Amino acid sequence: QVQLVESGGGLVQPGGSLRLSCAASGFSFNIYVMGWYRQAPGKQRELVASITNSGGTNYADSEKGRFTISRDRDKNTVYLQMNSLKPEDTAVYYCNLRGFNYRWLDYWGQGTQVTVSS
Repeated sequence: QVQLVESGGGLVQPGGSLRLSCAASGFSFNIYVMGWYRQAPGKQRELVASITNSGGTNYADSEKGRFTISRDRDKNTVYLQMNSLKPEDTAVYYCNLRGFNYRWLDYWGQGTQVTVSS
């Protein structure tokens, strides 16, 4: 059973930094993408950043240069380093695993709240 456990959210002042972690277990996909999405109140869930099994990364335009996605393959853990945080970054951040096994399968973490406020 695939499990995604997120951690690292919290309250931070504008301009501050946070690092989110997502530990994945119970999967054996050879082809997969892990990513971070976020959902602010009243808005749709949106992609923040993703990383493929081969290490390729993708970022939403608004996060380029501020956020960095990385992974530890040995620990099956993906990180999202968020710098220069803005109030508009406030949202629930979700970890996603999209794995290919004859078709694409999606798994989600429970979400972690990030609040940027003074």
